[in-house]
Amino acid sequence: MTDKTATETLPAPEAPSGGTAVPTAPEPAPEPAPEPAPEAAPPSSPDTASAAEPANPFAAPDLSGTQAPPTAPRDHRVLFAALRWTAATLVFAIAAVLTAYVVIRPERTDVPGLATKDDGRWAYPALAKPVLPAGAPLPFAPDNTEGTHYAALSQLLLPAPAGSEPDGSLGADKDGMVSQDRFLAEYSEKFRERLRTGLREDAGLRQIAGRGWSMPDGTMTHVYLLRFHSAGFTGTFEGCKADVALGGADSFDLDSAWTTAQYGQSTQGRMEHAIVTTFAEEKPYGPQQTKIGCVQSGDVLGVVLQTRGGAVSDVPFHQTVILQDQLLE
Repeated sequence: MTDKTATETLPAPEAPSGGTAVPTAPEPAPEPAPEPAPEAAPPSSPDTASAAEPANPFAAPDLSGTQAPPTAPRDHRVLFAALRWTAATLVFAIAAVLTAYVVIRPERTDVPGLATKDDGRWAYPALAKPVLPAGAPLPFAPDNTEGTHYAALSQLLLPAPAGSEPDGSLGADKDGMVSQDRFLAEYSEKFRERLRTGLREDAGLRQIAGRGWSMPDGTMTHVYLLRFHSAGFTGTFEGCKADVALGGADSFDLDSAWTTAQYGQSTQGRMEHAIVTTFAEEKPYGPQQTKIGCVQSGDVLGVVLQTRGGAVSDVPFHQTVILQDQLLE
């Protein structure tokens, strides 16, 4: 028996003889196969749902019919921790800078706990050694055994401290030089001729430089530098002896306060390259007191005079003598 395709039409059966043909009913059309139902999406786990970012309510709706694949979740805890540490570091840095500014900016005396008690010292400018002529040695260099000062004498004078008023009574010229008579006017009249003779004939005086100033507390300071022909003459000047009175003072003695001074020398005597001696007017000295300090440094003699109503303060007097010595070293 031969197979037939589904599309061939079978021949109609023959009608029985003697009768009419019975029509055959057409075969029903085959029903289309049902389409497979779409697979249901697997249910999301609680961990996945919590890790997904919440939907943005302001985002435009997706009309493409497809949904973008979910992005990998970010660990916000690490980001927040980093931000917190960064903010904390900035806060501490700013606080440290502000603290340093508050401590450094004010004057030390304005900061509680850091104030330094004022001991009466004057505010002198920074000392600067003068420029020497070309080829000239320093005063106490190995090749300058005489301690000769080759700098201009006026440049070796101690500058006036802050807050002072210049004293023009010394009559210094434009180079800072003063006359011998003006210097001798600092001493009592009965000693002036004796000192003048000594300076002219015995001491070998070459020139005198001077500077004077007054302070708000009434202290008057005169500083003189006397240059001699050699270092051997500085010790012969009698104006640096206790028995020679200054001005209206009657008698002087060694300054006892100098022995306790803490400025590099504890007793009367030699500094590094100089011999320093200080004298004070003895009591009773009337309405004001006078003190004198002498610095023998090579071929130059420094003379510091201070006068003040009541009494001369020890600290600024010693400070002035010490600083003048440093300029001559």
